[in-house]
Amino acid sequence: MTKYIIKKYDKSDYAVWNEFIAQAKNATFLFHRDFMEYHQDRFEDFSLLIFEKNKLIGVLPANIVENNIYSHQGLTYGGLVYKEETKLVSVIGIFREILFFLKESKMEKLYLKTLPCIYHLKPAEEILYGLFLANAKLVRRDSLSVIDLTQEKVISKIRKRGIQKAISKQLIIKEETDFESFWDAILIPNLDKKHKATPVHSLKEIQSLKSHFPENIHQFNVYSEGEIIAGTTIFETKNVAHCQYISKNEKQENLGSLDYLFHYLIEERFTEKRFFDFGISNENNGKKLNEGLSYWKESFGANVIVHDFYEVETLNYNKLNDILV
Repeated sequence: MTKYIIKKYDKSDYAVWNEFIAQAKNATFLFHRDFMEYHQDRFEDFSLLIFEKNKLIGVLPANIVENNIYSHQGLTYGGLVYKEETKLVSVIGIFREILFFLKESKMEKLYLKTLPCIYHLKPAEEILYGLFLANAKLVRRDSLSVIDLTQEKVISKIRKRGIQKAISKQLIIKEETDFESFWDAILIPNLDKKHKATPVHSLKEIQSLKSHFPENIHQFNVYSEGEIIAGTTIFETKNVAHCQYISKNEKQENLGSLDYLFHYLIEERFTEKRFFDFGISNENNGKKLNEGLSYWKESFGANVIVHDFYEVETLNYNKLNDILV
């Protein structure tokens, strides 16, 4: 008889789920139910809770599409969440029971996106070993441009020139609680023009998320003579300042607005963080690289870590049997 009990998330689990997330070593505010459920109309939730002797020891944020389970598609990152005291053997056992539970629920595959290591409060790559044992297939790899803020940074001459130009043009940076001007004047027009796309978060959604997570979500805008010309939306976690959106008015090509903004964020506003995460420069599930965007980030002193996505067949639960010597 298994020592673990798997339970599908129910609204009655709201408090216990969030309490666990707050204590885990590999979770951020994105796994809080108030964040996960802002787009509940778009995803059918299939999140799991894992218990041992009536004690919650792990959770898996997830949604379902037909006969497959996804490490939640509405979140930037995901994976199996657990506490510092959970040992490698236990993580493997939990993962086995999750795959078995999904197989018994007639699910064919689990698509698991990982949590990049910079977001771990303590090392938490036990699940990667479990994925290896279960013959998981790497199906996507994104490259994140990251600055280790504890190390000396080398910024390129071209960025320095942009910063000086912005100073000479007397650009002004403001941290604001209002997202409307950036969304309507900068972000939405640029995404439509470049990609025929819209922001992942609507204006109403980002405003709602800000109200739930005022200490984690920030908007920074750049102004020239009273007119907004650039901005970025930052998601702040314990170790990381992450750029969720970056955009500028393309009519203002030569003012150095983004160079100036990110110099301020890196050197002043978030200097106490461990990492500054510019996010990915990839398209087509990681198989295409936007060279210009990647170079721009690297010219601030960013280096690359990878964000991996895996596919594992649920029937592979049996590969996690008899692995101990």
